[in-house]
Amino acid sequence: MDFRQLRYFVAVYEEGHVGRAAERLSLSQPALSQQIRQLEHSLDVSLFERGNKRLLPTLAAHTLYNHAVPLLDGLQRAREALQNFKGQALRTLAIGVLQTVHPSLVPQLLDRVRKAQPHLVVQIYELSGLEIERRLLNGSLDIGISYLPPRQPGLHGLLLYEDELQLVIPANHPLREFKKVSLSQAAELPMLLLGEEFQVRQIWHTQLANLGRRPHVQAEMNNMAGILDSLPHTALATVLPGRAQVVQDDQELLWKPLSEPRVPLKVGLVFRDAQRQQASVELLRNLLEDVIEPRHTSLSPMDILS
Repeated sequence: MDFRQLRYFVAVYEEGHVGRAAERLSLSQPALSQQIRQLEHSLDVSLFERGNKRLLPTLAAHTLYNHAVPLLDGLQRAREALQNFKGQALRTLAIGVLQTVHPSLVPQLLDRVRKAQPHLVVQIYELSGLEIERRLLNGSLDIGISYLPPRQPGLHGLLLYEDELQLVIPANHPLREFKKVSLSQAAELPMLLLGEEFQVRQIWHTQLANLGRRPHVQAEMNNMAGILDSLPHTALATVLPGRAQVVQDDQELLWKPLSEPRVPLKVGLVFRDAQRQQASVELLRNLLEDVIEPRHTSLSPMDILS
């Protein structure tokens, strides 16, 4: 057993599928399968059982995974520490961001990072919540800005701010005079929504399912700005986080709070290794503290959601 085989095993364990793991590792499926068989042979245990087109980890696999992840993380930290001696310390920070979170975060974050850490290269990726979590687990992202709590085990979250889902309608919509709109009323409306891969859409589906309802989807787009640009020219409505209103000051759209019940949202930093990412998490949290209103001055690094 070596570190390479452990890395291959962790990828198969987390993906639950040899094909996806091979793609993640840039390896052929036969080569990956052979490495897993060799690992099982050297350990004299069975690590996976095949069922329902997925690889099901055995009890031995769960045990090995719990030991393998700290070992691999420790090896990566050792490599990074040694690079300091060569003047090659890593100076990049890869961040995955939902397009529906507070739209002023990214521009102000980039400016503040540039002033606080001028040598740090920040890589921003606009992704779905599911893709952010997948990339955090496979190590291609350092930190995500997403909805809390994280859905994947092994990830942690630190609250940045709270928001809530709101109904967005054209200014001439029949509900224009309503101060609030109930969930039941909104369920009746034909909608222009983000695609099903977006977490806001999934949250909306869940809320309506709790009422025994299904969304009335008339059209879909994969871009929030495109939806806001299109709504004034339609008789459709949509649902978006209330703080997204900062990108839209057009009087042709109205934002209505949802009620009965409200749909609260929590947005925060999401990361995998709390110890390894502590410095980056603290940096981002401190830089964003003045951007977010109301300010969450009572939060501490221990306010972590797993």
